[in-house]
Amino acid sequence: MQYIKVTIKNATDEASNMLIALLSDAGFNGFEETGGALFAYIEEAAFSLEVLSTITDGQHVDYETEIIAPQNWNALWESNFEPVIVADFCTIRAHFHDIAVSTAYDIVITPKMSFGTGHHATTQQMIMLMKRIDFADKSVLDFGTGTGVLAILGEMLGATAIMAIDNDKWSVENAIENIERNSCKHISVQEASLEDISATKFDVILANINRHILLQYMALLYSKLNLRGAILMSGLLIEDKDIIIDAASEAGFKFMEMSELNNWIALLFEKVAK
Repeated sequence: MQYIKVTIKNATDEASNMLIALLSDAGFNGFEETGGALFAYIEEAAFSLEVLSTITDGQHVDYETEIIAPQNWNALWESNFEPVIVADFCTIRAHFHDIAVSTAYDIVITPKMSFGTGHHATTQQMIMLMKRIDFADKSVLDFGTGTGVLAILGEMLGATAIMAIDNDKWSVENAIENIERNSCKHISVQEASLEDISATKFDVILANINRHILLQYMALLYSKLNLRGAILMSGLLIEDKDIIIDAASEAGFKFMEMSELNNWIALLFEKVAK
């Protein structure tokens, strides 16, 4: 499987945030922001030059594209991937990082092409709001697991039954590797979408995806969550706040808390009876 790497230079922070949101909706599933440049990755088979041009023209930025072979990915990450420390709570690092870890939780991943390295504001906010949830002996659904980092943290926080799903084969393979690397025992991984999951309900749902998918699946997410269960939603810009809260409230969720970082937000809801 080959990937297309798109390089966008000199985008403002606001434009970069919007580009990530729009490119995510268009099927891009890996992002880096390094040295003033935004790098976005998509499977070659899913790439559309017309869609990319429309998105970049709308944000008034230029881009370059190149093909990234799978065997080059580890070397690329080893040269660019720095450890992430989220508010003295959780460290996310690669296996080749030899650092002193002082946080309560230490997650070791090999990210490859998967989204969820901890560098992006959405993942960091998901992690921060996970501190607000009681995971002890809980069942969890990680919807769009990417690297599996949130599922791994969920087990570290005490969850005993975690289902991690993603519709991207590469992400599923990567999540399995990372789960094994962190010696997790309570996480199952499936290549699936939400409608493929059986009637099982969960105590906690983690959904770091994007506005389009969250709106599409809001009612189904409500049906998959136990009463008084918690759901975290991210992959959202600040301008998405009202539409997501309105849709979640209509579905039956009660808004509890919001986190904001670099114009990105994460929202915590509780399921209440209709």
